[in-house]
Amino acid sequence: MKWQGRRQSGNLEDRRGSSTGGKVAVGGGIIGLIFLAIQLFSGGDISETLQQLESQTQTSSGESRELTAEEIESRKFINAVLVDTEDIWNEIFSENNMNYQEPGLVLFTDGVRTACGGASAASGPFYCPADQKVYMDLSFFDELKTRFGAQGGDFAIAYVIAHEVGHHVQTVLGTSGKVRQLQQGRSQAAANELSVALELQADFYAGVWANRNKKYLEQGDIQEAMSAASAVGDDAIQKRTQGRVVPDAFTHGTSKQRMDWFMRGYNTGDIRQGDTFQGRLN
Repeated sequence: MKWQGRRQSGNLEDRRGSSTGGKVAVGGGIIGLIFLAIQLFSGGDISETLQQLESQTQTSSGESRELTAEEIESRKFINAVLVDTEDIWNEIFSENNMNYQEPGLVLFTDGVRTACGGASAASGPFYCPADQKVYMDLSFFDELKTRFGAQGGDFAIAYVIAHEVGHHVQTVLGTSGKVRQLQQGRSQAAANELSVALELQADFYAGVWANRNKKYLEQGDIQEAMSAASAVGDDAIQKRTQGRVVPDAFTHGTSKQRMDWFMRGYNTGDIRQGDTFQGRLN
């Protein structure tokens, strides 16, 4: 992805190298693996889950350090992707006579405090609707390659950011709130189906973003996104973590579904084509 030379976003906060300032959730071991497997690319209201993890806490050292040259370079790349999402979603909302409220994006290392609770690196990237911010520890992408078999590359990171921003779009449009209301009082399997639809729509929105961002794409970028989407399908994660597939427990969609919906967004560039709920929210 061509990313140099973008303006600086006022919505990026880099907390790497800073103290977490207290207790953070410990995501290691089995707890972290389960959390990673279930919450990968989380977009719903994850406050309850983060609060449960927060009960497994450790006290941070309170020490700060200088960022490395590599970390500074990664911040510039993340900033470029965030800026592109801002420009494109402002454009899309304007085309539909709406105002876009830009989300924040926080980079952290090891642990972070959010309005949804404390989280560790094992949580993977997530969106917190309570403060309308995306949180990312970039070590996740090493896990994505080594544990989940993704191809890697900078556009895999761009896809994840675009997916999380897609969850913010759902929050702004009221989609996430409608889903939470419909989930109340339903069986776990029925609630999971709605979660899957929410996640697939975020993949679709990521594809719409990529469509509108073609001037910055390079050969192989879309394949990198497809590899990441395939690696984090519920079926792929379940096979790797428990050796079997349990469809009723799906919360994000299969690898094929995630790739298909991203490509539908990429091929159409039209947010009106992204009804993953099949009219259930109308």
